[in-house]
Amino acid sequence: MRLPSTHLAAACLFSTGVALASPASAEPLSADAAQRFVMGRTFSYSCYEGTAGSGRILEDGSVAGTIQMRGRGSARYVTLPAGTILVKGEAVCAKLKGLAFQPCFDLEKTGKNSFRGNLAGANRLWCEFKRGGSGRTRLAERGADVKSTKTAQAEAPSDPR
Repeated sequence: MRLPSTHLAAACLFSTGVALASPASAEPLSADAAQRFVMGRTFSYSCYEGTAGSGRILEDGSVAGTIQMRGRGSARYVTLPAGTILVKGEAVCAKLKGLAFQPCFDLEKTGKNSFRGNLAGANRLWCEFKRGGSGRTRLAERGADVKSTKTAQAEAPSDPR
C-alpha cells in the first residue's frame, strides 16, 4: 500500500505531536516526551520528497499550518480538526479522513530544537522538524521585529553636535 505524499506530509507534520541532539546521536522519543516538546510550539518541516512548511499542534490534537507539496507551487494554509493527532500507548498517530489505516510515527531527537518523524516501519518516509516556523509565522515575527526596530530608532537620542 502506498501512502500519498500529501497524506504523509500532513500526517508526519501534524502527527509528530512531539521531540531533540545530532543525527549521529539520534535517540527515540517516547510519546510523553514528544508531547511535552511539541504541543503548542511551531515547527518548520521538510520531508524526503521535497514537501515543506510549518505548523503547530494544539493540546486537543488539532493542527494548523502551511504545506507546500513537493517543493512546488504556493504554500497553502491548512487546518485539521481536534483529535487528528493522538497518542496510542507509546505511539504518536494521526487520524486522517480518507486513509484506510491510521499511520503512526517513530520519533527521534536530532538536535536541541529538532526531531525526525518516520512513518512506523518505513524509514524511507520521513520528515525533519525544527522549532520555529515559516510562512505566516515568520511574516508575523518579521512584522513584530520591524515595529520594535522602528520604535527603538525613534527613541534613540539624536547627536547634539
